Amino acid sequence: MNDSSPAPVALVLDADPDVAAVLSLQLERLGLETRYHQRSAALLAAVVARPPRLVVLGLEVGSEDAIALLRRLADSGYRGWVLLLSGVERKIARIAERVGHTLGLQMLGCLDKPMRLPDLRHCLGNLRAGCVAPREARGEPLFTGEELDQALSRDELTIHYQPQFELSSGRLSGVEALVRWVHPTLGIIGPARFLPLLSRDQARRLTRRVLALAQADAARWLREGVAPSLSVNVTADDLMSPDLLSLVCRRPPGDPPLVLEITETAAMHDELLGSEVAARLCLGGLEVSVDDFGIGFSSLSRLQLLPISELKVDRSFVQHLHEASQDAAIVEAVALLGRRLGIRVVAEGVEDPACLALLERFGCTHVQGYGLARPMPAEAILEVGATQDSMRASSAASGAPLGSTP
Repeated sequence: MNDSSPAPVALVLDADPDVAAVLSLQLERLGLETRYHQRSAALLAAVVARPPRLVVLGLEVGSEDAIALLRRLADSGYRGWVLLLSGVERKIARIAERVGHTLGLQMLGCLDKPMRLPDLRHCLGNLRAGCVAPREARGEPLFTGEELDQALSRDELTIHYQPQFELSSGRLSGVEALVRWVHPTLGIIGPARFLPLLSRDQARRLTRRVLALAQADAARWLREGVAPSLSVNVTADDLMSPDLLSLVCRRPPGDPPLVLEITETAAMHDELLGSEVAARLCLGGLEVSVDDFGIGFSSLSRLQLLPISELKVDRSFVQHLHEASQDAAIVEAVALLGRRLGIRVVAEGVEDPACLALLERFGCTHVQGYGLARPMPAEAILEVGATQDSMRASSAASGAPLGSTP
């Protein structure tokens, strides 16, 4: 590539030139100019010289270690999109994808060989004309502690709610409170951009604000005749602190449940204080949910030690339900475990409503995900809750068919 030639839209690296040729034709059909490389050194040099919008990496690249190549790509300062090509076991492909995410690369997923044009088009959904990969907080934090303090003091942190639906009826059964930062100059900022930067004191202040706002919204919904359960994420520090008891009002009889969500890793610590606080919360009419269940390495027997009322199956298992039999087996096993222990089972991350029938057959009782409804302001929950089959209505509004599932 000489200096006068235009930078290619996509760079492709794969050990098989036939695969690369087919992929190049498909990318061209989607309007993307491509340049093929057989050696990683040449690809990295091209990335440094003229960063493309997209890099397509085959996981099988001869003697090269494709995962090490992802590290080298991140070290080069590349900030575009990355799509993986895989002819290997799906577990290996997922590890590579997670490595890329951890390194700050903008991963578009992994495409199985042989490639199909509809699958490629789906993977490139985020890659459209003029689309720029989001800036990551790498090196120096994007926000300072002082800015986060000001955001808390000025009430710039607000809440959107992701609906949760009862699978058997399709009705709105609950909402999960998700914090957003309404930045005065940058607009709405998602939690992944600032939550990891919070100090312990700031995290506790945020928990107080979220609980106060969420309970006020829930009270307003109840006055309007909409009564979903309310789920709020809390940290391990929150759960282990007796102060949490003072942050939640005792639930009057007949009020919808207030559910405190804790990640599996944190929930499985069975220190006496944590167990005591969880028990006292339940005595006060609250419920405890284990979020992201299935990705930790904790003893299942500890589920008996905490008064847990809900398990949320991690989205990584739900998203590949139809393609990966191992994922389907894990979801089915968790649903069976929930039934045997009398625990509600929620499938997170439903992006394709076609999987609802399978989730119901496995025994999952509730579902949530972008394929059904995205997080929304508090006012929109009233409209969703007023619809008898709100799951079907929300999915239809997004253009996703529900198939035969009610």
